[in-house]
Order: sequence, then structure tokens, then C-alpha cells
Amino acid sequence: MASNSPQHQPTIGFPRRRSARRLAAPPAKTDADLTALRPSPDLRAPEPAPGTPSARTKALPLSPRKRLGDDNLCNVPCALPCSPAKRSKENQGRRLLFGDPPASPEKPSSPGPSPRRGGQETPRNSGQRARTQLFRQEGTCYQQVKRVLHAAVPDRLHAREKEMGIIRQFLREHICGRRPGSLYVSGAPGTGKTACLSRVLLDCKDELARSKTIVLNCMSLSSPQGIFPAVGQQLGLPVATGREGLRKLEAKLTAQGPMVLLVLDELDQLESKGQDVLYTLFGWPQLPGSRLVLVGLANALDLTDRTLSRLGARPTGSPRLLHFTPYTREQLTAILQERLGQVGGDPVLDAAALQFCARKVSAVSGDARKALDVCRRAVELVELEVRSQTLLKPLPKGESPVSPVPRRVGLLHVSRVISEVFGDRLAAGGQGSRDTFPLQQKVLLCSLLLLARHRHAREVTLGKLHDTYSQVCRRQQLPAVDQAECLSLVTLLESRGVLELKKAKEARLAKVSLKMEEAAVEHALQDVVLVGSILAQGL
Repeated sequence: MASNSPQHQPTIGFPRRRSARRLAAPPAKTDADLTALRPSPDLRAPEPAPGTPSARTKALPLSPRKRLGDDNLCNVPCALPCSPAKRSKENQGRRLLFGDPPASPEKPSSPGPSPRRGGQETPRNSGQRARTQLFRQEGTCYQQVKRVLHAAVPDRLHAREKEMGIIRQFLREHICGRRPGSLYVSGAPGTGKTACLSRVLLDCKDELARSKTIVLNCMSLSSPQGIFPAVGQQLGLPVATGREGLRKLEAKLTAQGPMVLLVLDELDQLESKGQDVLYTLFGWPQLPGSRLVLVGLANALDLTDRTLSRLGARPTGSPRLLHFTPYTREQLTAILQERLGQVGGDPVLDAAALQFCARKVSAVSGDARKALDVCRRAVELVELEVRSQTLLKPLPKGESPVSPVPRRVGLLHVSRVISEVFGDRLAAGGQGSRDTFPLQQKVLLCSLLLLARHRHAREVTLGKLHDTYSQVCRRQQLPAVDQAECLSLVTLLESRGVLELKKAKEARLAKVSLKMEEAAVEHALQDVVLVGSILAQGL
């Protein structure tokens, strides 16, 4: 009997496309719908008999993306053969880079060259690597030269045997003989004060083993009064300041025990109002029962005479003095030759360039560290030039790089570095220019020369310098500047490396000193008439 309602026919739901699935989700199906979707038993295909090929064949999923096993040919390592170009790209080093097992070797079909692999170098890469290796081999000589030119304490200090003998004898008399005392070592920077004392302390290490050695650099202190807690800490005392801490420190130094050697580098940094710190330090060896031996190092030659004049009132109150003179041209040449002689092979620094460096540095300051620095920077210039030419110069086809003779440091390299280090004060000397300094700077330098000769002191206050400068200007009928502008002139000369300025709370109390020898200053001024007239009149 036919019914008016439509009869449900068995259907198969095919998967929609992904775009359709994203746009519209299928409605939820009820149990009745799922039952209706199942085909009736009459419409089902009969199952194949066991053993037939159809039974052995496994049905594939509807989408190839869901094939996860060997059925999906996209996941098989050896896929379908591809073009020769892709095969050569496939063999360019991926297996060597990631450690995959190499493929089975294939014989080339033609006698031509086999395709390049990742482990082989192209001619361009091999040439670049050869040039890099060549520079490393060639650069070792420059590196060795720079290493020996560093301002470290050498095993032997040239031209300082006399000074080292004096220091060694002083330490033996006072440390080994248990006699308290003091020694003041003065000299310009780079003259070997600290190096000589360090070498003597190393040589006399066994003799000083029973004593307590304290070495302090006063530049590291925040204030001059900070020297007392620093010394007390080295002696094992608790941190204390003021008079109580000073009293405990003096009691420690006068108690029974081994001798104490106190070395204070940059001693002039302890100058204070009234110089109470320096007077206290140099007074410790004079205390009854003291076991302190004080060694101070500074640049000023007249520190004890100018600043510590009251020490001379006592018969044994003045410290023993030792002055280091600046190195001469011959001494600087011997120092440089001795350092460069430690490197084997052909000399890297030309003899004329070495003589030029020693002559220029000795004319300005006699600073051995400055001479070593100039030569080291000149070697760095040549090393940079060789590096750029070795790595960037193209090689002819089929040629391998040949190790050339190392380029030597010439006169031009040293002259260039000296001009950068010292500035106009040396560069203007050989150019024939007579206007190396302005007029006011010339008069100020001549005034400082007058004070240095009259007072036998290399360091004066800015107020005294301005008074002398004003007096010279009146004699020469020249306009003079005030003290503020005089300070500006000193600052300009300091930037040129001629003067050294030590600032103070009051501008008039600032210390001004020459960084060059007097003869070098007269030569740099290059005005014989003016300089001769001012110096001849005197103060």
C-alpha cells in the first residue's frame, strides 16, 4: 500500500571541501538520520571470499592527506624520479650537513666532471681561505712585535742600574737592618720609577719575606684622608676613621712585630690643606719604636722642599731623595732595540724609523712608555694595511698565494703616529711655520720659564704665574689678560700637551707645570727675539 509521505532513499554522505566546511558546519544528525543513512542489507555489496585479490587489497582513505603509512607515496623517501637539475641540487651537501647516510654511488654517464658536493671547495672559496691562512701566518710576526712592545716590567731595565742599586741598598739597610726611614723617588712619567721599584721588590723577595709589604696607589683613593683606613686594613685593623683610627694605627706601627714596608705610588695625590696627611706619613718613621719604612713615588722633583719644608727642621726628619732623569735619545734607542731583539727573523721596524721615534720622544718628555706606544701603534698601522691588501686583492686564475716578505714599519708610519699622539707641538717643528703659538701663549710660556729658572721649581700656582705674566706684559708693553682668561690660555696649552694643570677649589691655587723640557719649549716657540728679550730681563 503506497503512502503519501516521501520514501527515504539510502544515500552516501561525501566529504565536503575544506572551504565549504569552514563556511557552514553541517547540522547535527539525529539517530533517525544516522539509521536512514545506513544502506539496507539488500543494497550492501557481497563480501568477497577469503583469498581473492579484492580481499587482500586495503581500502584507501577518501583523502590522500590522511594516508600516513607507506600507502601515501608522498611520504616515501625515494619518490618518483625527478629532473637531473633537482637531483644535482639534492646532492649539494644536505646529507653531509645533517649527517644523513650517503646515497649509493652512481657512475657518471659522461667523462666530464662530477657534480660538486658540499665538502668540496670552489676555487673562489679555496683562494679566500688560502689568503686568510696566509695572513694568519704573516700576522704572527706583527703580533709578536706588539707583544714585546707592551709597557710591562721587563727582566732587565736599561740605563737604570744605578737607581736600582740605590733602592736595593736602601731596602737592605732599613728592612734587613730594622731601621725605620723614608725614601722619596721623583721623576717625570715614563722614566722607570715604578718599574725599577717593582723589579727590586721581585729580586729581593726572599730577603723581604719576614717583613710586611704594602703597595698602594694613591690615585685609587677618594680623598687624601682615605690613606689611613687603607693602611689600617692592610695591617688587619678594623675600619676606623678620625683621631681614634689614627691613634690605633700609630700604636700598631710602634708595637713589636716585623718591619713594615709601605710603598705609596702617586704620592702627590695626598696633598691637602696644610699638608697634614703628608706630614703624618713622613712622621711615622720618626716615632719611638717605629718599624715603618716609607717609600713614596711622585712626579714633582721639589715635593719635599716645597710642600714639606718643615721636615728639614729635624736632623733625621727629611727623607732620602732619588731622582729619575728623563731618558735620552740613546737610551730610548737601546730600550727599543732590546725589546725588538726578542723577536726572531728580519726586523719589522726600520732602523731610521726607530731612531726618529727615539729622537722625537726624548725631545718632548723622555717617556719610555710613550716611545713603546708609538712603535706599537705604527706596527698596528702596517698590520692593518697588510690585512686589507692580503684579503681583498684578487688572485690571478690558477695561481696560489705566495708568502711575501713582511712589510717593515717605515718612517712615514712612525711620523703619522707621532703627529696623532703629540699633536702640533712636534708636527709644527719641521714645517717652517713661525706662528706655531699665538702671542699671548708665547708670553705665558716665557713667564713660566722665568719662574722655573728663578724658583728652581717646575710647578707653580696659577696666581703666581698670572702675576709674573702681567709683569712681563708691562715690560714688553703688551696688553695682558685677566686671571680667568689666563686659565683659558693654560687650558689650551694643556690640550696641546705642553703644560699640565692640576685643578683646585680656587682657580688661583691650581698648579701649572711644564710637560716638556725647557730647551724643547724654547725651540717650539720659534721666536728668538721675543724669547731672548723676556728671558734676558728676568724677574
